[in-house]
Amino acid sequence: MHDRITFFVDVESPLHRLNPLTKLMLVFTIILLAFLSPWYFLPTGLFFLVIIPLSFWGRIGKVFLESVVRLLLPIFGFLFVMQAFFYPGGQTEIFHIWKLAVTTEGVHAAYLIVTRILAMVSSFLLLLLSTHPSILMSDLTRRGFPGSLSYIITSSLQILPQMRNKAASIIDAQRSRGLETEGALKDRIRALVPLVRPLVFGSLVDVEERTIAIEARGFTTACVKTSLLDILDPRVEKAARWLMVLILVAVIGSRLWVS
Repeated sequence: MHDRITFFVDVESPLHRLNPLTKLMLVFTIILLAFLSPWYFLPTGLFFLVIIPLSFWGRIGKVFLESVVRLLLPIFGFLFVMQAFFYPGGQTEIFHIWKLAVTTEGVHAAYLIVTRILAMVSSFLLLLLSTHPSILMSDLTRRGFPGSLSYIITSSLQILPQMRNKAASIIDAQRSRGLETEGALKDRIRALVPLVRPLVFGSLVDVEERTIAIEARGFTTACVKTSLLDILDPRVEKAARWLMVLILVAVIGSRLWVS
């Protein structure tokens, strides 16, 4: 079941039961491996052999793949085409359209950029779908992270779903007043102004209200805070996090050695 103000899908699974820091460490490991590894096909392998199996292990595979197809593929298609056509320094031409030429070097660079971004965004999406922001914030605070830093991380994870829900509410309210938000393209463009204005000002009001609320709960006090959440952190997960650190050190070392 989806949370209305987050991407979190509330199901019972081994992935959901993992400690939030373990999943956050896994995300950073995947991102750094994708961007720093000298192996060309590693980002693709991470997506198909690690991220997708983890989504099905967490019983969110269908939601994850639907989100990737609906949100990411159009963006990645655009990036791939732009890089393939406008890559500077391409020598081996594959074909050309008018004055634009697609080169082998451009296709290789476009593929690498797109797969790296895919691994980065999809790993963060997996974290959002399997981890509630409040649990992540509680665990980070319990480990000694500054409260302001923990709040920035969790609030950043909630921006998109909160904006999505607010936009849906505004659209429903404007439709009830007779505003035409569907139909021809010019009608949709005309409807943007009465939709964007309340969305922006409403978001600013939400920020002010949230600030007042967290201050009223003693967010900036220096005393040690307690939590009702009992977040488990087994030894095997601690060992797994250290293993990820060793993998990152090895990859960074191999990158420096190759360069």
